[in-house]
Amino acid sequence: MASTNTKKEKKGKDAAVQGTNDSSVVSKVSAAAHGYFKDDLLQQFVCKVSRRAPLINRGYYVRWTAVDHCVRKFLHVTESCSRRQILSLGAGFDSLYFRLHSDGALDRAVVFELDFPGVAQRKAALINANETLRGMLGCRLSSHKGPTYVSSGCYHLIGVDVREESQVEEALGGAALDWTAPTLILSEVVLTYMETQCSDAIISWAGKRFPQSLFIMYEQIRPHDPFGRIMQNHFLKLNSALHAIRQYPDAAAQRHRFLDKGWEQCVCLDMNAFYLGLVPEEERYRMESLETFDEYEEWHQKCSHYFVLTASRGSLTAQALLTQSPGSSASPHSRSLSPPALSVQAIAICVEGLGMATSLVRPRQVLLTGGSSKGGRGAATRMLLRCQEGWTCVTVELSRDLDVRLYHTATSLPGRGVVVYGGRSSPLKPVQSLLRVSLDPSDPPSSENTDSVKLRMEEMVCTGDPPPARWRHTATLVRHCGKDFLFVFGGKNQSATVLGGGYFLCPDQQQWTEIPVDGAAPEARHSHSACSYEGGLVLFGGLNRKGMPLGDTVVLKPNVRGFTWTKMEVQPSPVPRYSHSAHVIGAKLLVVGGVWLDGPGVPGGLVINLTTHSSVEFSLDTTAVPWPLMLHSFCSELTEPEEPELLLIGGGGNCFSFGTHFNSQPVTVDLRPVLG
Repeated sequence: MASTNTKKEKKGKDAAVQGTNDSSVVSKVSAAAHGYFKDDLLQQFVCKVSRRAPLINRGYYVRWTAVDHCVRKFLHVTESCSRRQILSLGAGFDSLYFRLHSDGALDRAVVFELDFPGVAQRKAALINANETLRGMLGCRLSSHKGPTYVSSGCYHLIGVDVREESQVEEALGGAALDWTAPTLILSEVVLTYMETQCSDAIISWAGKRFPQSLFIMYEQIRPHDPFGRIMQNHFLKLNSALHAIRQYPDAAAQRHRFLDKGWEQCVCLDMNAFYLGLVPEEERYRMESLETFDEYEEWHQKCSHYFVLTASRGSLTAQALLTQSPGSSASPHSRSLSPPALSVQAIAICVEGLGMATSLVRPRQVLLTGGSSKGGRGAATRMLLRCQEGWTCVTVELSRDLDVRLYHTATSLPGRGVVVYGGRSSPLKPVQSLLRVSLDPSDPPSSENTDSVKLRMEEMVCTGDPPPARWRHTATLVRHCGKDFLFVFGGKNQSATVLGGGYFLCPDQQQWTEIPVDGAAPEARHSHSACSYEGGLVLFGGLNRKGMPLGDTVVLKPNVRGFTWTKMEVQPSPVPRYSHSAHVIGAKLLVVGGVWLDGPGVPGGLVINLTTHSSVEFSLDTTAVPWPLMLHSFCSELTEPEEPELLLIGGGGNCFSFGTHFNSQPVTVDLRPVLG
């Protein structure tokens, strides 16, 4: 009985893995249909074209581009050989042979595709029923025989379980594979679905049987951070658990895996390193211009959790190994994290949201505006109140509607309310209105037991030349000639990937005005931070025009005429990041969370001493938080300056095709270890 149940369980898991082929080819077809890459033949393997979200299209673009890059490099270095071969493991409905054949790239090359018999049989039926595909096969060698479902002089489709070594060798021998010819072995999200000892055995087998070969693998890594946990849970729900990721959790481990299994050389890059280092800038610009897009955090997170690997045996195929561009973020940052980790504790109230903006209305009163949640965009305006029993969330009665806003700013004006500026309702629709929110005079000071707070909201009609509409910007309180000004910097909008320049708003006079600013302005960026500091501000990080995170610290200092930009040389250099949160506490800049491409794990805390220009990176101890804490698109507030505690609210993101995650509760971070 136990043996029967085990066989049924194995059969069920195999069927689930085969199902990943269907969803994958549909997503590839969507990307091709929207111009991300050229592969007209993919459509022959699906019933209809389904539209995927821009984030999914981008993800399959970088996957397709990486594999295509490696395959064509192999074909280039072997073009003078009398015979070369491509062996695709778990090929599914991939159109690789047909695409390369139509491009004339398979001269003296033979393609062998292996997959479960059921998948191979379905693919063979599609090929045989399609005149275009049949016409690319040339002379058919024989009718269906044994595990070989399609056989021609340059293409063989074989139905066999790739875990069964003897069956694989017998089938390939029957299809006249040449074990000594230069051979490319391709595994595109295949081996990770099988037990690790099986995938290790296949890697070792290929290294022994093919003395002149190149192995290309595309799979997942980084299982332990929040995105990785959500990714793993997704595949567990599909009954397609990721196995190798546990034993080989990062690019370095994967590289050593191949070297330990008999391969002579190996290069492994995560997809951020591949995309930013090996895809030409003009091609990146073309791709990024195809669809309106505003999910940068999720794009970079997806790319950091997948890798492309090339391993070689023999001197000829070694020339086809991936190269590592010095301009990419391929090399992990050398910064180490200082102990101790900052303690994080969850607060027992439910508040979630992405792209919100928060501001202190009074001590212990935090206003939450805009954002999106499970209920959609335009989350209700709320207030967090701290009483003796702890934090509570109450509703807010507004004198007018805030409208749908994401990635806007809410800047506190001491004693004069909060200015809400910018944001978007969608990536095509920036919000134009400028609002002032203040406590309603008719509402008495809130007590600890209040259920709601009344606020007055009025539109600010400003004179002067306003800046272009934007979101993902900063709006920071600065002082000039005894007056308060909001300094708006950076961001993006529907027509500009990043915005530069600075704009001054006098909130009391409701006027956009010009104030002289000397020095070299920081480069254009969005998703950065800017905190009030000594009458000016200190700016840190962000994402630049090329899609690269920044790690610079720039201070806007007041002078007699106006202000001066001064770049601060911080040592050690902070790891570049964006979509973080920051606060100035005394003479220290505290940075929390965000997204980086080449740091260890995920960003925790960074403290920059603004006097000594030194920096220290800290990790966050989230063991007391019962769910993945995803710290981007979130907000933070220092609720009381004398208490070394930071309140983090909201955050999360759309985790590629794995589902959207919302941090379900606010958390607090104990700052005592870094502030003393």
